[in-house]
Amino acid sequence: MPRRKKTSSKKQPKTLINIVWILALVAATLGSFIAGYYIGYESAEKDVIKKEKAKEQKRASMLKKLEDATLKTKEADINERLKEVLKKKRAGEYEDASHEIEGELLPSPPKREVTKSSIKPKLAIIIDDVSVKSHVNAIKSLNLPITMSFLPPSKYRPNSHVLASKESFYMVHLPMEAKNFTKEEPFTLKVSDSQEIITQRIADIKKLFPKVKHINNHTGSKFTSDENAVKRLIYALEKQSINFIDSRTIASTKVPAVMKNYKKKYISRDVFLDHEFDKEYVKGQIKQAVEYAKAHGSAIAIGHPHSNTILAINESKKLFADIELVLVDKLYVDE
Repeated sequence: MPRRKKTSSKKQPKTLINIVWILALVAATLGSFIAGYYIGYESAEKDVIKKEKAKEQKRASMLKKLEDATLKTKEADINERLKEVLKKKRAGEYEDASHEIEGELLPSPPKREVTKSSIKPKLAIIIDDVSVKSHVNAIKSLNLPITMSFLPPSKYRPNSHVLASKESFYMVHLPMEAKNFTKEEPFTLKVSDSQEIITQRIADIKKLFPKVKHINNHTGSKFTSDENAVKRLIYALEKQSINFIDSRTIASTKVPAVMKNYKKKYISRDVFLDHEFDKEYVKGQIKQAVEYAKAHGSAIAIGHPHSNTILAINESKKLFADIELVLVDKLYVDE
């Protein structure tokens, strides 16, 4: 019987070594492939992030351009509305605010103490003589809390009370007898009016303007400088729960004395914005009103719905950063 040849044991280690090398080569290849995959993925991910950032920057740039364009459109809209105001001037409307003041000099504001308070100073801007839709549109285009004071209806502005009814807050600019001004308005209160007449006139105003809580005088240099006339007015206003704000059209106003007798706070105009029609003058007056508010804690400025006044307010918005611009009913809530 022939003998079976024995397999050499030396061949087995060589085979194992070859297998190990093959496996190592495969592992290395796979590792290289996987590493390449992840490196490529990371690189692709970075590219995606980079592209997203670029898109975001582009989007932000477009939004900024859109914002700038919107602001320009708003500014253009204000100018268009102002043109509308000028186009729609009607008979009986005034070119400037000098009709409000008796005499060449502006009456000084009432003396007030300089205050230091942690509460932000407040400024209320009242626009008098509001009477037509174009006035309302121009004021609203400012996007600021501006108090509109409406004249009672007349032949040339029959719907002033209707316009006011669409507003959540407004005042009434009530005509009162002046010493020299002759363009008398409907509803004008006169020094010779009895208590019954004044009481009825205020009741009529309340019917036309049911939401009214504040009234200020249109002209009125003669009326407000007569103490008895003012007493009759304040009595009538008290019956209707209406506050009086003195436009202070004359230095000799008797409203402070009457208010003291009634134990009520005297509220009046501190700064007239547009006694002169020049826009730069109005801007100077706005600055003065802001400084007055800072010094005394609060202030009231009065202007009119004329183009230069509206433009001056719009161009003075940066000045309002240091104070709180409020409607007049919010002026004394913290006092």
